[in-house]
Amino acid sequence: MSPIRVGIIGVGWGAIVQTPAFRMLPEYDVVAICARRPESVARAGESLGIPDTSTDWEAFVRRDDLDLISVCTPVGLHAAQTIAAVEAGKHVLVEKPQALDAVDARRMLDAAQGAGVAHAVCFEGRYDTNRLPVTELVAAGVLGQLYAARATTTGDYWHPGRAPQSEWMYRLDEGGGYLMGMASHDIDYLLSLFGPVDAVCADVRTSVGRRARPDGTHIDVDADDTSVVILRMRSGGVVVVSTSVVGAHRNRRELELLGSDGTIVVEGPIQGSDAVIRAGGAGGDALAEVRVAARMPRSGRPLPSRRAAGAIRSLALLLEDWLPAFEGRPTSGVPDLADGWRVQQVIDAARRSSAGEGWVQLR
Repeated sequence: MSPIRVGIIGVGWGAIVQTPAFRMLPEYDVVAICARRPESVARAGESLGIPDTSTDWEAFVRRDDLDLISVCTPVGLHAAQTIAAVEAGKHVLVEKPQALDAVDARRMLDAAQGAGVAHAVCFEGRYDTNRLPVTELVAAGVLGQLYAARATTTGDYWHPGRAPQSEWMYRLDEGGGYLMGMASHDIDYLLSLFGPVDAVCADVRTSVGRRARPDGTHIDVDADDTSVVILRMRSGGVVVVSTSVVGAHRNRRELELLGSDGTIVVEGPIQGSDAVIRAGGAGGDALAEVRVAARMPRSGRPLPSRRAAGAIRSLALLLEDWLPAFEGRPTSGVPDLADGWRVQQVIDAARRSSAGEGWVQLR
């Protein structure tokens, strides 16, 4: 199999995580990068050792020397760039969240399916060291029939004591907020374990409505910093996804799965590999600790030593499992544009519910 020639649009996360993840696997070759600002793409190209740079994404996606376009731009650009790429016959990898709404997410899916190209979405959280073992335990029947699941994330990213983030993160119309930015990972993961959703009820809110810039001016915030989303699962059971990033001195993720045959619990920091997994059958005396996953890409290439190493490893594993798709063979567990569309349906329903519609049915 010849190396898959990759072009990446977006040099933020695209440079920090995506390029190193692709480079963990010899089957991919990142040959070119593209970004809107000339100074940004030039700086990234120099840092990454990629001299082939561009600021024209419309021409970039049509290049004959690129097989795969990775869309790693602001969310509002995802639909246009993805559809243009697949219409040019390119395979596509799209950063999450997939789109601003489910309508655009569906357009992207329909375009990719119509073009017959391989497509995937960067829900690499499925491949985290503390989630791969949970997936295996659920598949092995440790949980049995789902009764209830709870995923909770608490951080301090938007607490007034922290410096502001990139301003687009505070704008709903640009895809900002943590229902899209963080809760979407949990929603995707739980749907991958337990199947589709029948109905959604939620409270999505902005606790801190203004952020001070260093120059004394203010950012008006309309994206969410806190959300609680309740899902009625078609397979039975209830799922609660709770996310808040206004908790001073908090950096915590918890996952609790309760079923007819057993319980699985994961507790640890938002970032890092220090999570503890415990599981046990209903007939046992207590939960027992389960080892986190040790899987690395089969290439054996060393993982970069940096803060984003965990995300790089998880994305590299996703990319490795995706490889059969480029030869027309099925893949297992790799999130694609259909998964991204289903997550976006839940997010849209959560916002409608929070705006006053109560329980919103999904079909």
